Amino acid sequence: MTNPLLTDWDTPFGLPPFAAIKDDDFAPAVAAALADARANIANIADNPEKPDFANTVEALELADETLNRVLGAFYSLAGADSNPAREALQRDFAPLLSAYSSEISENKALFARIEALWADRDNLSLTDEQARVLMLTRRSFVRSGALLEGAATTRLRAVKSRLSVLGTQFVQNLLADERDWMMKLGPDDLDGLPDFVIATARAAGAEKDAGGPVVTLSRSLIVPFLQFSNRRDLREKAYQAWGARGANGGATDNRAIAAETLALRAERAQLLGYDSFADFKLETEMAGTPAAVRDLLMQVWEPAKAAALDDAKLLERMLHQDGWDGPLEPWDWRYYAEKRRRALHDLDEAEIKPYLQLDRMIEAAFACANRLFGLEFTPVDGPVYHPDVRLWEVTRKGEHIAVFIGDYFARGSKRSGAWCSAMRSQKRLGGETRPQVINVCNFAKPETGKPALLSYDDARTLFHEFGHALHQMLSDVTYASISGTSVARDFVELPSQLYEHWLEVPAVLAEFATHADTGKKMPEELLQRMLGAATYDMGFQTVEYIASALVDLGFHEGPAPTDPMQRQAEILESLGMPRAIGMRHATPHFAHIFSGDGYSSGYYSYMWSEVMDADAFAAFDEAGDPFDPITAAKLEKTILSSGGSVDAAELYTAFRGRMPGVEALLKGRGLAA
Repeated sequence: MTNPLLTDWDTPFGLPPFAAIKDDDFAPAVAAALADARANIANIADNPEKPDFANTVEALELADETLNRVLGAFYSLAGADSNPAREALQRDFAPLLSAYSSEISENKALFARIEALWADRDNLSLTDEQARVLMLTRRSFVRSGALLEGAATTRLRAVKSRLSVLGTQFVQNLLADERDWMMKLGPDDLDGLPDFVIATARAAGAEKDAGGPVVTLSRSLIVPFLQFSNRRDLREKAYQAWGARGANGGATDNRAIAAETLALRAERAQLLGYDSFADFKLETEMAGTPAAVRDLLMQVWEPAKAAALDDAKLLERMLHQDGWDGPLEPWDWRYYAEKRRRALHDLDEAEIKPYLQLDRMIEAAFACANRLFGLEFTPVDGPVYHPDVRLWEVTRKGEHIAVFIGDYFARGSKRSGAWCSAMRSQKRLGGETRPQVINVCNFAKPETGKPALLSYDDARTLFHEFGHALHQMLSDVTYASISGTSVARDFVELPSQLYEHWLEVPAVLAEFATHADTGKKMPEELLQRMLGAATYDMGFQTVEYIASALVDLGFHEGPAPTDPMQRQAEILESLGMPRAIGMRHATPHFAHIFSGDGYSSGYYSYMWSEVMDADAFAAFDEAGDPFDPITAAKLEKTILSSGGSVDAAELYTAFRGRMPGVEALLKGRGLAA
């Protein structure tokens, strides 16, 4: 039988033929694709012709196209619709792919060709984009150990292989804890819960065949439960389970994995000649140094903590008025903050949610992209990996731009969080390739026949991930290695966080925030109350985020801690962390930094990008129109279409004429003095 992963995909838009693919097809397909890629690498390294950009760098860009195609399909499945077979494949593939990567960086003949081009770069008549790709290619080789020799090379290879295995295991442990825990709710356990939370709990119970409503560790269910449940004992039980993910002992405990990961990262940095892993990691980011990251975070930490402590006093007073002695606890914060929000802003999330229908918010995201960039979205049929997945063709003036894939609902087979990825990236080398971009979210799935309703935070998440998707879809570069979101980690969140601002444009909500039952638009006074409360509880939100970012930085900017949990506690104590606020991501479930190197030493990047996104949206304010066509065209040209073809600071300066300060961020979060 022919392996469907290795054939030409005669499917709409060249999407993977998911219905024809079996889990057993992946291992032989990856093996064949790796063999093909290795042969291509050998041909480049052993080419007797003098190295030039085409026969070395461009050939390297195309060397593993088949492998990327197979893995694009596999990792889309593994992240969003996992099963034991796919989890086993992930564990098998991690060391194989790490070994392949190490073989490339250790290939002396290949690196010699790149070094020859680098030495002669001023005489090669390269375009600016080609010069950038050459620099990034050489830098990648050097940072992967190409300059090392002997035992150091062997040890680095072993370290990277082990790290890939640990990252896979960390995520799978977390998924197992999230999938296996639930708390059944009897009739007496529903006190205080709005209808939408009860409906979500019933839908979750039906999925788990629990015979009634349940609370799971899906954020879209547990957060509203913590906001509304009058049962303090159940809130505590749910919160403790949420916080204990990855720290429950036994086979799924992540604490030892975190300690080993940090030790290996520190060793990796030392092998490559850096003082710390943070120094190594931040060298290629906009921030540049750990000191610059800490400076930014602390500028925001102090005003955020002051606001949070003021709020804590008020919430604790409410706790005592309800007859509870003792201090405010983390499982109390959201409950009393929600009560206080209703009192301060006359705003009840149960009143808002019927106006924030998932389908209407998708329409809103599409409509903004149409007004800004001329994109049109048409639902299409095609191969998908799960019945919940939806497809749209993206066009502009009749020209195919991309395929957009939406996978919005939480399920036990999907890892937590929300993300954007490309099953296929845009490029022109080797023929024009248009992207296949996927947004994955974990919104609560409604009962059959009912519309899916979002919280305002959910709606912002949808816009955020769609901003990443636009970065991929509007990419216009020659080389896949610099396509779309292939940019500095502390720049990649700019397009996503910037796009959130369009959800706050009153005209957008006035058009698309319509009631699920009546179809009526959100009343103007409710709209204004909702937008007026946008910075409510921002002290809490900022503190829980920055605490995680500072723990991440603290883990990586010095010697690796032998006990990460103790180090986490020490960092939080030194910061004066409010006792009633937990880290957004505690170490055992901090997948951003332990599932791989992506956000390690880089969780701060959301805030670094926020400094820019607040300033970037101000460009539209200055133009007098949130959809100003001249500003939108400039945004697309300088940032969204450019990928990593130009240094991030240069791209931002091209858009705004200068780099921004932290003032706009503090103002946007309501934390300015």
